[in-house]
Amino acid sequence: MKFVGESVNRVDGIKKVTGSLKYVDDLKMSRMLYAAVKRSEYPHAKLLKVDITKAEKLPGVKAVITGKDVPNRVGLYLEDKTFLANDKVRYRGEAIAAVAAETHEIAQEAIKLIEVEYEELPAVTNALEGIKSDAPLVHPDLGDYKWGPIFFPEPGTNISNLYKIRKGDIDKGFAEAEHVVENQFFVPHIQHSPIENHSVIAQMDPEEALTIWSSCQSPFAVQKALSVAFGLPQNKIRVISPAVGGGFGGKAGTTLEGIVIPLAMRVKGRPVKLTYGREDEFINSFVRQGMHATIKTGINSDGKIVAVKNTFVWDGGAYTEYGVNIVRAGGYSSTGPYDIPNVWTDSVCVYTNHPVGGPYRGFGMSEIHFAIEQNMDILAEMLGITPIEVRRINGLRPGGSNATGQIVEVCGLQDCLEDVVDKLGWEREEKKPSSKPNIYIGRGISCGFKAPSMPNNVASSAIIRINEDGTCQLLVSAQDIGQGSDTTLTQIASEVLTIPPDKITIKTGDTDYTPYEWQTVASRITYCAGNAVVKACQDAKDQLFELAQIKLGVPKEKLILADEYIVAKGNENKKVPIKELALGLSMEDGSGIHGPIIGRGSFIPPDVKNTDKTTGQGEKPTAFWTYGCQGAEIEVDIETGKIKVKKVASSFDVGKIINPKLIEGQVEGGILQGLGSAILEELILENGIVKNPNFVDYKIPTADDMPEMIISFVENPEETGPFGARGVAEPCMVPTAPAIANALYDALGIRVNSLPITAEKVLKAIKEKQ
Repeated sequence: MKFVGESVNRVDGIKKVTGSLKYVDDLKMSRMLYAAVKRSEYPHAKLLKVDITKAEKLPGVKAVITGKDVPNRVGLYLEDKTFLANDKVRYRGEAIAAVAAETHEIAQEAIKLIEVEYEELPAVTNALEGIKSDAPLVHPDLGDYKWGPIFFPEPGTNISNLYKIRKGDIDKGFAEAEHVVENQFFVPHIQHSPIENHSVIAQMDPEEALTIWSSCQSPFAVQKALSVAFGLPQNKIRVISPAVGGGFGGKAGTTLEGIVIPLAMRVKGRPVKLTYGREDEFINSFVRQGMHATIKTGINSDGKIVAVKNTFVWDGGAYTEYGVNIVRAGGYSSTGPYDIPNVWTDSVCVYTNHPVGGPYRGFGMSEIHFAIEQNMDILAEMLGITPIEVRRINGLRPGGSNATGQIVEVCGLQDCLEDVVDKLGWEREEKKPSSKPNIYIGRGISCGFKAPSMPNNVASSAIIRINEDGTCQLLVSAQDIGQGSDTTLTQIASEVLTIPPDKITIKTGDTDYTPYEWQTVASRITYCAGNAVVKACQDAKDQLFELAQIKLGVPKEKLILADEYIVAKGNENKKVPIKELALGLSMEDGSGIHGPIIGRGSFIPPDVKNTDKTTGQGEKPTAFWTYGCQGAEIEVDIETGKIKVKKVASSFDVGKIINPKLIEGQVEGGILQGLGSAILEELILENGIVKNPNFVDYKIPTADDMPEMIISFVENPEETGPFGARGVAEPCMVPTAPAIANALYDALGIRVNSLPITAEKVLKAIKEKQ
């Protein structure tokens, strides 16, 4: 029986639809205390005084802390943040103090009693201004911070990372180009908007062991960061993530944990809980970074791009401890999925006094592709060729070279492009005009790619335990944040061991009991954790074969697994059920061999190495690349400026489909999320203040915005992936917004170079064209 490639139902589906799955905010504990946070009134200011005296005296208040209680800096890539502000605040809303009280209402009242004196400082509210030499410094002590060897901060400036690509000879490329074009684009901050708000409970026992229940994507990353922040050994910190109601990157890293823990330390034995309200979600959890892009392109009349110069300036916000890696990814991916011989890129992360930028689905790829893919259409029009043709000419193929100089061996980009063109029939059929005089129809196309944006040596691990009735416990720490990884990993285990998914129970997200996982980010779980599961199951399989060869008298090389049995090749009657060997082999004389079958597996992506520090060139900077293409058909009302996305076709090279139903759902979600960023979503910032921190003023797509979706896949196996699979969770969002932008130009001949493409911007562009 085959399990990989089948649409197995979600293993967590019944719990989710019945509401029996418990999230952190559902947890109720005896003698619970409730936390609240005092936040900054200014985007940038010195803290002259924080007086907690009145709050401490309020009946029902059990603990009050300030930044002096949590002085250590933390950060996954760049250690630049403290959990509470110390010397100054760097964005409006930054945590200054926190209280724990008997009720939520008392905690809120106590916060009002904390008195703060500020000295307001000039704020950096534009990354292009922040990059200038005379800009106010958000982090004057940047040179004292710690960072990894693949990041390049510039102390004495607001630049927290400058990642460079220097491929070929850019001057020679432009000199030889027949046409040179320069265009600029802008992408604003947006919010993740998960259904579940951030929530944390922390409790310290009398032996000073700390337990944290957190709605987080990465329990082990949180454990490590907290160990550094509070000087506790990791064996004294247990992080449990019982369930995550949506993440999209916003629940990677640490957020609330460092605020609640010092409170719990002061009230030992009592759990302390903090759950963000929706306004906190908008302002005080990660936002997607803003980005200014300038692309200068040299192209010949035959359509071949010979040179490109990119400058990506990223608004990283007040702390860029995670954002520096987004900027790195934007740098090494800066050509998009195109084969260009001469490349010059500066990808720059800039501190500003805005909310903290962090990982968001696409991890920089959606932002840069909004610029890259519109630029491709502009070039095609200039040369008088179609947007499809310019991508055929320049798109990567096996044997081609990307921005880092890597020779790509597996690349299904051209297959995906042709798949989308065929599904939409654009080369077979002329575009039909709308029957309504004020409605114009447009069609646009966009390619995209993404690699797992992670350090080279990150690890995954898995444990599989076979029970004596033939069922299994699969232990991993990959978090199912809605993408369906619990189901996918269970299917992979089923495929190796021939045990049906309903006989395998998966457990995740408990640093005391589930094995190490770096993080659930980067579209890496099917690939990395999937490989670890394969290895764990193969380990268990090898143990079973060692025992079965004794039991059956058949060499293990001649044994196979089939339908929960270990079977001799060529003799199906000679077999033993897996469950009979689950606790080892019992001999006729009453003795036993081996003991319980427990398989373990670990995985690190092979042969991935750092790029050159000065040129960004390297043989294999990432584990794999996922390529794809999307086409969009839209209607535009010229009287209102409103865009209605009617149809999206999508094709991605995923290597191997593990679960067709789940992967289609992933792509549907990616398209809708990309549509939201294209025409609706923007975190409006004025002088460092978020003006729309709610769903009344911040719009996200609903079911009414769902277009017709034509979803298909290409399967060119990934040699190092489990059964040939590679990730697609983030890549499927990357091409959506530029495809819609290109469709707008096709409809009306107007180009909006900033997101979102609102009705107001469309009407303004129509008037300017007229």
